[in-house]
Amino acid sequence: MNSRMRRILLPGLIFQSTTIAGGYGTGREIVEYFLSLGPRPGLAAMAVSTLIWSAVCAATFVFARRFGCYDYRAFFQHLLGRPWQAFEIVYVAQLLLVLAVVAAAAGAIAGGTFGAPYALGVGLTLGGVGLLAFLGSSAIERFFAGWSVALYAVWITLFVWSAVKFGGDVGQAFEASSAGGAWFGSGVRYAGYNLASAIVAMMAVRHLRSSREAVQSGLLAGVIGMAPALLFFVAAVPHWPGIVSEVVPASFVLDALGSKWFVVAYQIVLLGTLIETGSGMIHAVNERLAGAWQARGRDLARWARPAVAIAALGLALGLAEFGLVDLIARGYGTITWGWVALYAVPVLTVGLWKLRRRS
Repeated sequence: MNSRMRRILLPGLIFQSTTIAGGYGTGREIVEYFLSLGPRPGLAAMAVSTLIWSAVCAATFVFARRFGCYDYRAFFQHLLGRPWQAFEIVYVAQLLLVLAVVAAAAGAIAGGTFGAPYALGVGLTLGGVGLLAFLGSSAIERFFAGWSVALYAVWITLFVWSAVKFGGDVGQAFEASSAGGAWFGSGVRYAGYNLASAIVAMMAVRHLRSSREAVQSGLLAGVIGMAPALLFFVAAVPHWPGIVSEVVPASFVLDALGSKWFVVAYQIVLLGTLIETGSGMIHAVNERLAGAWQARGRDLARWARPAVAIAALGLALGLAEFGLVDLIARGYGTITWGWVALYAVPVLTVGLWKLRRRS
């Protein structure tokens, strides 16, 4: 892959890797926001989410590049002015919620797939999160890009295998599904709370060399972010509507394929995506702190990065006790509208206006 394609694809791969999270990878988010509506409305909702992601990412990447702001503190100071701290409150709440989902999912995978103690799965995964957050941008970018190859290999295998084994049931499920439902609102909500991934992806925008590349990268980011979800969605359709009540829908789909080795491979890749998600969101906080110190002519202390990671992980462990389903259904739904009001709407209105003035 040439250097131009790497530059354009990297923000999208980081966006996708952060979006996977505990619920996406376990299938819980996909079932909660899409498949629970039915196959046809679910696809419509996914299209809405993808369009919002692409539009917001494109506007964000162009704005970040034009104003030279690659951490969320500088970005929202330029976008919102003095009220930018309101965004930080929403981001920190999202960070703790996502880390709690990561911890709950890791513990469930450790016990359900490998027969290991819940605490061991949580400890190893969160330890990986802390290590990557400590190593910084270059290590995170390399890990995200490399692990995305394994991610797509597993998700494509799942899609093809399910299509071969249950392909006839997909058409029947779509025929049995009505075309109505609250698909637009569900698509907006799902897109809304996942916009944190665009903030994390800003760290790779510094590699883009023109506004044209920034627009291309942003539009692709929405598609790249939704592609694995679409593959899983189609693989899960033959098991609708029974799969809606499953705590970990991915395990249900994998068990239906009847292959133990593939279950292990899937869960190993999923654990890696959990590490990506947590480390990416913590890294955004560290970059925000580094930017604030740099503005004062000083460098962020080396010990500060792991300290932030440890503090965030410690707080998230308490939230993890609520369980995967409640965290996704209640926590994400509550925080969505903060993202829409403080990020999506401003960047697509005020942000585009400021870009036009700047040009």
